[in-house]
Amino acid sequence: MTAWFSYLALAGAIGCEVIGTTFLGKSEQFSKMLPTALMALCYAGSFYLLSLALKHVPLGVAYAIWGGVGIVLTAVIGVIVFKQRLDPVAIVGIGLIVTGVVLVQAFSTSTVH
Repeated sequence: MTAWFSYLALAGAIGCEVIGTTFLGKSEQFSKMLPTALMALCYAGSFYLLSLALKHVPLGVAYAIWGGVGIVLTAVIGVIVFKQRLDPVAIVGIGLIVTGVVLVQAFSTSTVH
């Protein structure tokens, strides 16, 4: 497995996690069976792909990217799908998360480039 594939697996893990979290919102506290089952499958897929990413990406870096990008995408889905509003403080906070992920990717010697 190459470093490139590890980052591809990380991207897949992020996608599965975001889709799973969207189904979590649609499950209505696990009362709807299909969204609940899809959520569980997506989360399992996310953790599997995250484990593959750890072959070349350090745990802390992978988890920071997985969590940070997942937060941003989930917030966007919350606005679009669930019609939720983000106040200015939430937007600034999410912006700081994005800044942190960019800094880690661009400048950290812990990452594989």
